[in-house]
Amino acid sequence: MKVETLVVGQLATNCYLVWDPESLEAIIIDPGDAGDYIGEKILSLNLKPKLIVATHGHFDHILAVTELKLAFNISFLIHPKDEFLVRRVQRSAKFFVGIQTDLVPKIDQYLKKEEEIKFGREKLKVMETAGHTPGSVCLTSYSTSQDAIPACAGRRQPPRFCRSVLFSGDTLFAGGVGRTDFGYSSQKDLTESLEKIFTLPEETIVYPGHGELTTIGEEKRVLK
Repeated sequence: MKVETLVVGQLATNCYLVWDPESLEAIIIDPGDAGDYIGEKILSLNLKPKLIVATHGHFDHILAVTELKLAFNISFLIHPKDEFLVRRVQRSAKFFVGIQTDLVPKIDQYLKKEEEIKFGREKLKVMETAGHTPGSVCLTSYSTSQDAIPACAGRRQPPRFCRSVLFSGDTLFAGGVGRTDFGYSSQKDLTESLEKIFTLPEETIVYPGHGELTTIGEEKRVLK
């Protein structure tokens, strides 16, 4: 499994292109802005995007969805419990960062618990991780690629290939967790979600929604 990190938008969201190096089939995770930049990167890598997946419904993770849907004729997936946030995208973008957007992304499919998202030889499993938002999810995988490596060298030297990975959205960051001060958030749910996440192997590389890469082991030591 190969991963390209693209930092986009005023809130420096990590958009991830994740693909099977053999077939070049790919998924786009959290395209928060700069659809033209993301699209150009996809074309330069000769990728074949299959889906857009949002880890949650906050505007800074979905602003480029419509542009990429149209450019590549692909579907947009998100957990149904965050549909209300998708409908609010215009108001939220205007309120938080002063961006005027005319398009609300159309949801094509809902993510389901334990669903497997397949692209080429690779697959990512949906893990429900409510807390930051009601429909927050993480995507986790144990790569089948022979050129993958089994451990992370640390957040300062992120590897290009890995076996056990977690795309954590805004649930878990390097040295922190997602905020729960929104009216729809839940600290209790977030705590339970983190307990679930921390059952993953300690060498699992965490690709967060913002900031640097980390590992499950490192965050367990920091947060527990």
